[in-house]
Amino acid sequence: MSRDYPVNSDAISVQDLAVMRSAGREHLVLDVRAARELEICRLDGALHIPMAEIPARVGELPASHPLVVICHHGARSRMIVDFLRDAGFGNAVNLEGGIEAWAREIDRSMRRY
Repeated sequence: MSRDYPVNSDAISVQDLAVMRSAGREHLVLDVRAARELEICRLDGALHIPMAEIPARVGELPASHPLVVICHHGARSRMIVDFLRDAGFGNAVNLEGGIEAWAREIDRSMRRY
């Protein structure tokens, strides 16, 4: 299986995610923020599962391609990546800086909070 992210890394930059998305590489963005945060801004195509629901819903997540976990700044998603990796999801990576970094560096038209 080829990987589109560093094998030994548990994080990905917003620039690397932008390349993955623009190139159409298979991946899933998992947004673990609260619903009210999604009303402000979101990444198209992301799967939303609030952080507290992850343990009960891990069966919905892929293990075969990159799983990019995002939150606002990266702290909550870091905890979820640690949980998922302990649960056997070696494909889970944290989006460094979260959606805030995405809005600052990739999509400057995105609303910030």
